Amino acid sequence: MELITFILIAYGLTQILVYSDLPLLKRWRPAKDAAGGYGKAFHCPMCMGFHVGWFLMLLSPFTELFSYDVTVANFFLLGWLSSGTSYVMNMVFGDNGVKHEHKHANEQSCHLDKKVDASAS
Repeated sequence: MELITFILIAYGLTQILVYSDLPLLKRWRPAKDAAGGYGKAFHCPMCMGFHVGWFLMLLSPFTELFSYDVTVANFFLLGWLSSGTSYVMNMVFGDNGVKHEHKHANEQSCHLDKKVDASAS
């Protein structure tokens, strides 16, 4: 249960940091081309998710929601876990609910009715 709690908190914080329209966060978030292009990390749920993961590891001793030792190994493991799950959840869930996209390798292999598929998109 601790792991699920950690993942959901990491996803939520990542979404807030990357996509929030709060004036304070918009001012804090650098432009994508800032710092020689490293500003992109503040606009990417995978990159920001990594940093949220190790930040939450540092908060671990101060919460009862999850408890992880503050170690170098956990720094990377929780960072990678947060990065991966934040990215996957960002790709699955959007502002309008679950995202669904149907792509075909080529038009000949498509077995769906084009008119119905286009109207349902």
